[in-house]
Amino acid sequence: MHELGIVFHVIKSVEKVAKENDITEIASVTLELGQVSGVVFSYMEDCWKWAVKKTELLQNAELRMEEIPAVTYCEECGKTYGTVEHGKICPHCQSEKTYLIQGNEANIKEIEAC
Repeated sequence: MHELGIVFHVIKSVEKVAKENDITEIASVTLELGQVSGVVFSYMEDCWKWAVKKTELLQNAELRMEEIPAVTYCEECGKTYGTVEHGKICPHCQSEKTYLIQGNEANIKEIEAC
C-alpha cells in the first residue's frame, strides 16, 4: 500500500507551503491522481483520515481527488488513445510502438486555507 507514503508526502509538502505563506489551518487539499497510478481512492481516503489527525495544520482538512485519464501515444501513426480501453497496442494501426503520456501521475492541484 503506497497510499500512506503518498499521504505523508502530501502532508509534508502542504505543511511547507503553509509555513511559507503564514497559513495556520488548511480546509482542503485537492489531488490529481492518474488512472493507472496504482492509487486506490478508498485506501487514500482512509490513510488521509488517519494521518491528518496527527497534525495540527490539517486536522480537519478534506481530501478531494480527481482522476486524470490514462492516455497512450502511438509512435507509428501519431495518434493518442485511451490506455485502459485499449492497452499497449494502438487501436488505430495495431502498432506496439506506444508509450503512456499521462495517467500515472500524482499531483497536488490545490490547497485551500481556512
